[in-house]
Amino acid sequence: MRQICNSGQCFRMELLENGNYKVIAGDKYLEVEQKGEDCTFFCQEADFDSFWETYFDLDRDYASCISKIAAEDVYLMKAARFGSGIRILKQDLWEMIVSFLISQQNNIVRIRRCIANICEKYGDEKRDIHGNVYYGFPKAEVLAKLEEDALKPCNLGYRSKYVVRTARSIVNGEVNLEALGSMKYEEAKAELLKLFGVGVKVADCICLFALHQMEAFPVDTHIRQALEANYAKGFPMDQYQGMQGIMQQYIFYYELEGKKEQENT
Repeated sequence: MRQICNSGQCFRMELLENGNYKVIAGDKYLEVEQKGEDCTFFCQEADFDSFWETYFDLDRDYASCISKIAAEDVYLMKAARFGSGIRILKQDLWEMIVSFLISQQNNIVRIRRCIANICEKYGDEKRDIHGNVYYGFPKAEVLAKLEEDALKPCNLGYRSKYVVRTARSIVNGEVNLEALGSMKYEEAKAELLKLFGVGVKVADCICLFALHQMEAFPVDTHIRQALEANYAKGFPMDQYQGMQGIMQQYIFYYELEGKKEQENT
């Protein structure tokens, strides 16, 4: 769970004081306890079957993906071993669009704070399993009614207009979220690029973390530097057909956390 939490794909998952993790996805709340490789999900069995099992991509054999890494690719093997607990979450499409619009030129700590702010101000109030208040993710219809700069007090800065204009595009039917779910990767990516503020990297993140299109391979500064240092001829995409995004996450997490860990040892 720690690896998933710190992998940069979700921003409403956090470590609690008791060592468990809490996850808020859309309007849903979950706590997870991990002991070794065993995880206990504190939720109704029906919720686990209908939502969380898919959310955590529990039916996919990630060990099999790692086993397909070429033995001579020492860097990728090291990255995959370091991040072997990561799973690609299947998250809400609207939430991912907003999250990755906010992520531009931003760091994970600030992104989490921005999202917490807009949820507290514009999301529906809910109660968790302990009776404590948490907030659902604000609906597009709510954010579409705002002035373009209305989210600046939530620390979004210039990204405020990205989110508000995108919400309007979705509410007005310029981009149909339901239709996106049935599109193939290239088609979905092209459709997402129509949204104000969505560039190639953001579109790829949405395709990977919401639409679960594993051929998406988002390239940010961390990934670009890793590719330049380790793949002079380019990353061997063809070798990892249907799992490129999984390999991207191993590389991203290793660059973000693995190097840091090496520096501290």
